[in-house]
Amino acid sequence: MQFFVTGISTGVGKTIASAIIVEALEADYWKPVQTGDDKDDDTIVRLISNSKTVIHENSYALKAPLNPHAAAVLEGVYIDPNKIVEPITENHLVIEGAGGVLVPLNDSDTILDIIMPNYKVIVVSRHYLGSVNHSLLTIQWLQNKGYDVGVIFSGNPNPASEDVIVNKTKAPVIGRINEEPLFDKETIRKYADEFREALLGM
Repeated sequence: MQFFVTGISTGVGKTIASAIIVEALEADYWKPVQTGDDKDDDTIVRLISNSKTVIHENSYALKAPLNPHAAAVLEGVYIDPNKIVEPITENHLVIEGAGGVLVPLNDSDTILDIIMPNYKVIVVSRHYLGSVNHSLLTIQWLQNKGYDVGVIFSGNPNPASEDVIVNKTKAPVIGRINEEPLFDKETIRKYADEFREALLGM
């Protein structure tokens, strides 16, 4: 299976969620478009324990910590979705997006344009003022496009908000990533064991 991990905004915990899914399934990992000097590939390598995972090369690696289109413009690069080609693997594949689903890649294409119809999409939702709206917009947009969508909640619980999101979208909840003093290999393995069954059931 191919899992595409997206978020309702930036900084909601996509890379931690991706590491957990990778570890749970001993899956391969691919970040098609990377921006900024802090490489998510390096974070995945640091956090996983299994020896089966292969980290596949970015299709585009841009230096500025901006949205992909803005970063590409600064470097005189055009992000062509046709050149973002899924790596060949017989393993499960976890694909991490950049920001949310409508983050621009160029003047006309967004992250949504590289999410293939067969991908299982996991939305990482983290609570902040406005997050319910962002969660509903993201999940329902994906569902209207025909994707199978699951949710991972990130951060401290907010039952009232979570109930609204789950009741309105009917999206299955894969699990919750709590606030942790440290995300290390042991912590990632703990969540991997908790999430594995739900992931395989998508």
